[in-house]
Amino acid sequence: MTTLASGIELLRPPVIEFGAGKVGVLAQWIAARRARRTLVIAGGFNAGRVGQLGLSGDVAVFGDVAPEPDVPCLDAAVAVARDFAPDLVIGFGGGSAMDVAKLVAVLVDGRQTLNEIAGPEKVLGRSVGLVQVATTAGTGSEVGTRALVTDPATRNKIAVQSRFMLADIAIVDPELMRSVPPQVTAETGVDAMAHCVEAYTNIKAHPVINLYALEGARLVGRYLKRVVTDGNDIEARAGLALASLYGGICLGPVNTAGGHAIAYPLGTRHKIAHGAANAVIFPHVLAYNAPVVAEKTAAVLGALGLVASSDPDAVLASAHGYCAGLGIEMRMSRRGVPENDLQAMADEAFAIKRLIDNNPRPLTRDAILDIYRRAF
Repeated sequence: MTTLASGIELLRPPVIEFGAGKVGVLAQWIAARRARRTLVIAGGFNAGRVGQLGLSGDVAVFGDVAPEPDVPCLDAAVAVARDFAPDLVIGFGGGSAMDVAKLVAVLVDGRQTLNEIAGPEKVLGRSVGLVQVATTAGTGSEVGTRALVTDPATRNKIAVQSRFMLADIAIVDPELMRSVPPQVTAETGVDAMAHCVEAYTNIKAHPVINLYALEGARLVGRYLKRVVTDGNDIEARAGLALASLYGGICLGPVNTAGGHAIAYPLGTRHKIAHGAANAVIFPHVLAYNAPVVAEKTAAVLGALGLVASSDPDAVLASAHGYCAGLGIEMRMSRRGVPENDLQAMADEAFAIKRLIDNNPRPLTRDAILDIYRRAF
């Protein structure tokens, strides 16, 4: 674990506009920048409401981003961008759209390929402006420097981290999140919580980040159930959006750990949405880690409004019950994961060393397989 004297770097967008109605500042910001050609990266639903951004000038929309975007999706978006030649790229959506927008912004000039920028800080620069407008509360990608796409050949995530993928302005407007269905709200909310909790408990945890991480978990505990019950509760939407933003801040210098590594194969192999995958795995990893981060585990449960404990069985029961109480299906078998794939999933998860090695308690392949079996 790090100490208060350990070095850390925080990178955040120079402008963060947060609150109901804040999407209205975008047009003014673009005008001040004198951008004339804007490319919006979105999924199908958000592509249909680009008008809410109030854009003027020449506008093109790539509206084919699907959950868990893959390399062909990115290639198609880059091709549209190169043909249109934008001076501004806007990610409009959840983490998938915002991640693709980041990558398009640094690949559009053709200087580098995806393989050349994979990994940490390999991007040479960015020639266009980058805006992120979040429409879900989960990934916190709007304030982050990382992007992920799936390689369909290997079914593994390709991760890119670069300060050049940090947005020039991030807009978090809870009014844009009213339409998110209860199930998606619940699952993405648990993803936001997982970002905070994994950053708080992993071996790179830092006092500078712990503030954001624990408050993010408290916000989820306070507001997630409310907004799942009433999607028009704008205060609860805002609270969850702030938790997501705090989680995104945590990811930059600290990142996630074993929970996300174990969740990834559910998405890459079985097309389970990222938030849902993390929700299924979260209670099991929290309980697995409890013996080595007992005080922090108890603090996490307390932040969620649950009985504080570091006993693994009690932690599992509480965290599992919390997620199930939000209406989340917690069995992998009921989400279409075949039992005969668990071995291969364990192999893939164990190979994600950039996250596995962050875990506070060492994770062996067999330990990962046991977690899958418990969640099956």
